[in-house]
Amino acid sequence: MLITQVAVALLAFYVAWNLGANDVANAMGTSVGSKAVTLKQALIIAGVLEFTGAVLFGHQVTETLATKIANPALFAATPQLFVVGMVTVLISCGVWLQIATSRGLPVSSSHAVVGAIAGFSWVALGVDAIDWSSIGLITIGWILTPLISGAIAALFYSQIKHWILDQPNQVVQLQEWIPWLSTLLLGVFGVIVLPSLTEPLTNFVIELGFTIPAYDIPLLIGAVAAVGLTIISWRQLGDKGTTGQTEESTQSPMPHAPCPMPNPVERLFGRFQLLSACFVAFAHGSNDVGNAIAPLAAIVYINRTGSVPIDGITIPIWILILGGAGIVGGLAVWGKKVIATIGENIISLQPSSGFCAELATATTILIASRLGLPVSTSHALVGGVVGIGLVQNIKSIKFQTLKGIAAAWLITIPVSAILSAAIFSIARILFF
Repeated sequence: MLITQVAVALLAFYVAWNLGANDVANAMGTSVGSKAVTLKQALIIAGVLEFTGAVLFGHQVTETLATKIANPALFAATPQLFVVGMVTVLISCGVWLQIATSRGLPVSSSHAVVGAIAGFSWVALGVDAIDWSSIGLITIGWILTPLISGAIAALFYSQIKHWILDQPNQVVQLQEWIPWLSTLLLGVFGVIVLPSLTEPLTNFVIELGFTIPAYDIPLLIGAVAAVGLTIISWRQLGDKGTTGQTEESTQSPMPHAPCPMPNPVERLFGRFQLLSACFVAFAHGSNDVGNAIAPLAAIVYINRTGSVPIDGITIPIWILILGGAGIVGGLAVWGKKVIATIGENIISLQPSSGFCAELATATTILIASRLGLPVSTSHALVGGVVGIGLVQNIKSIKFQTLKGIAAAWLITIPVSAILSAAIFSIARILFF
C-alpha cells in the first residue's frame, strides 16, 4: 500500500509539473511578451505566488474534483476500481499536458481532468455514469469564454487607447486616469483573492465580539490598497517627468526590442500589468492545483479508510505542498514555450495592451465563477490577446498560431477521455 501511495504521489507530481509548465503562462505570458518583466523574473514571481496559492487555498477545488465529478457512490462496492480509475486520470492528463506543452500550446488542464474522468467512468460503469450536463456546460464555456474575454479586452484597450495613448500629452491623461485604473485593477482581482485571504481575520474579529458583514474587511483592505496604489503611481509618474513625449515613442515595441518601454506611460502600465499577473498567478495556484492532486487525495483517503469519499474529504497539507512544488518545477523547466506562444506568437504586446488582456481574463473568470460556469483561464487569456489585436490591427494577429491553439482546445476532452479509457481498460484486464 505504501509503495502504491508513493507511486501515485510521483504521478500527481508529474501532472502538477506539466500543469505548471502549461497553465502558468496564463499569468505571466503577456507580462513577458510585453517586456514588463524578464522570463527569469516571471518564473520566480509566478513560482512563489503559485506555490503560496496552492498550499493556502488549494483544498477547496481539490475536494470538489475528488468527490463531485465522477459519482463516487457508484464505486462504493468496488473502491479499488475507483483507485485504478484515478490513477488512469493522472497518467492520461500528464501525458496530454506534456504533449501540448512540448508544442507550445496552451490547453485547459481542467478540461483534461474532466475528459479523463469521463473516459474511465464510461468504461467502468457505462455511458450513464457520465454527467453529460457538465460536459455540455464545459462546451458552452469553451465557446463563450474567449468571445467574452476578447470583447472585454477590446473595450478596455480601446478606451485606454482613446483617452490616454492617442492623446498629445499622455502623462497628464494618465495622471487623471490612475485612480480609476487602480480601483478597476484591485476591484477585479480583490473580489477573486481578498475574501479568501481575509477570512481568518474576519473570523477573528467576529470572535472578539464585533458583528460585521463578511465583506467589510475585504472592502476596507481593497479601498486602502487602491488609494495606496494611486499615490505610489502618481509619484512614480511624476518622477519620470513629462518631457520628451512624442507620438513615435508610444508605438508598440518589437517583440525582442532591447528597450521595451520608451516612455513613462508604458513603464507605469508595466507595473500595473505585473501586479495583475501576480494576482492571476496566486488565484491560478489556488484553483488549478486541484487538477493534479485531487486523484491523489481520493486515493490516499481510500487507502486510509477503505471506502470511497462521498461527502467530502480533508486534504493533507503534504499533498498541497507536493502539488505546489510540482507546479513551480514544471514552470521553471518547461514553461518557456507556452509563455512565448501567448506573449509573443499571437500579437506583439506592450504593457498597456498586456494589462488590458489580463484584466479582461480576470473579469471573465470572475463573471463565470459567479454564474457557476466551468471555464478555462487559457481560453480567456487567448481571447483577450486576440481582442487587443482586433483593436490594434487585425493584420497583426498571427492566425497560424491561433489555428494550432484552437485545434488543441477542440481535442483536449476527447483525447484525454480516449487515453484514460484505453489505460483503464488495460489496467482492469491486468489487475481485476
